[in-house]
Amino acid sequence: MPELPEVEYVARQLRAAVLGRRITHAAVLWARTVTPMDAREFEARVSGQRITSINRRGKHLIVVLDGGDALAIHRRMSGNLILERAREEALYVRVAFTLDDGQLLLFTDPRKFGRVTLTSNGEIERSLAELGPEPLAPDFTAAVLAERLGASRRAIKAALLDQRIVAGLGNIYADESLFHARIHPLRPAGSLNRREVTALREAIVATLLNGIEHGGTTFGRHRDIYNEAGSNLEHVQVYRRTGKPCPRCGTPITRITVAQRGTHFCPKCQRLRGASSRP
Repeated sequence: MPELPEVEYVARQLRAAVLGRRITHAAVLWARTVTPMDAREFEARVSGQRITSINRRGKHLIVVLDGGDALAIHRRMSGNLILERAREEALYVRVAFTLDDGQLLLFTDPRKFGRVTLTSNGEIERSLAELGPEPLAPDFTAAVLAERLGASRRAIKAALLDQRIVAGLGNIYADESLFHARIHPLRPAGSLNRREVTALREAIVATLLNGIEHGGTTFGRHRDIYNEAGSNLEHVQVYRRTGKPCPRCGTPITRITVAQRGTHFCPKCQRLRGASSRP
């Protein structure tokens, strides 16, 4: 599933490419992509509206329209937004938006888990109200992170995957952030001291910005709007590097399972003192 950097990178591309464009026609080719709204109602309501802004909240892309509506796009396992000149060039198209400059903005999704939800601006905000703070916002401070973690006994990796703690983090960037902060993924979230929370907050921000800079950590089917993969997989330090030497100390990277997710870390740089490193 795309995480914050992948969604943010696409949002920035869309701002440069389609901001101000009018959607002259919308076509739903897989009705469940836009449920619970009826597909024909979706098409009629979107057609004719102009794109006024493109935002992101956590892992959700939000396209604001001039009629007071907004599209909340959650790509999930295999969804992409592709900008094309002809629909025949793209596969697995579920929703197609024809723009007034002749371009097509296509939501493609081989596995059909992605959703494009049309609702009012106000309702979008309410529906995402339970998400935690945005980690790239100025008000995401160490104090805010410490408050969110509280006295939780959950493993810190599991806590970071909880979208109510921090919005937008997923498996890749949680592993990378914990490595940069030198924190073992099984440490109880509430056991971090002030220095460690500060280091983790800085690591989260730096890791996300690095992911955006390299177009995201895309592999498998995920692509940007020009159907190109990001290159951040070439820059990760521990994710998917099981058995390879740690870039800091040379110790082989270890993989365990935390919160049912494959978790990568350096057992020397990220020590779990007084406890087993097994989940």
